[in-house]
Amino acid sequence: MANENINVEAILPILRKIPLFSNLDETMHREIIQHIVLMYYPANYVIFNEGDAGDALYIMKKGRVEVFHKPKEEGDLGKKVSEIGADGFFGEMALVSDIPRNASVRTLEDTEVFILNKEDFKQLLSTNTAMAEQISSAVVSRMKDNDKQ
Repeated sequence: MANENINVEAILPILRKIPLFSNLDETMHREIIQHIVLMYYPANYVIFNEGDAGDALYIMKKGRVEVFHKPKEEGDLGKKVSEIGADGFFGEMALVSDIPRNASVRTLEDTEVFILNKEDFKQLLSTNTAMAEQISSAVVSRMKDNDKQ
């Protein structure tokens, strides 16, 4: 079931930049794209909060988001972690782990994002063992890198 709202050629280069998907071939990238939906969020909208269950990968189409940590105590200021614009992505580890979100994300302006839901991703992996093996290898590598930091 192809998603007519998705410009495949525009999103393919972004998928190649995502560490979990960088070693996949174009056929596998196109399969992933079939499961992506496009969402619109207005400015100053919190997409998810630190501590929420991770349930999706987000790929920026248009707009900007801020990744931040909420204040720990009353009177503290939140801490900005990064800003992500068009062609960026966030939340990819949620697809492969059950660890809660480690930061919050809020839109800084009207924003459009492509979303790959964790359940759709799991279903895709269950029917494509080659993709599952490559993703699994990328996850192990990414987790080792994260442990070194």
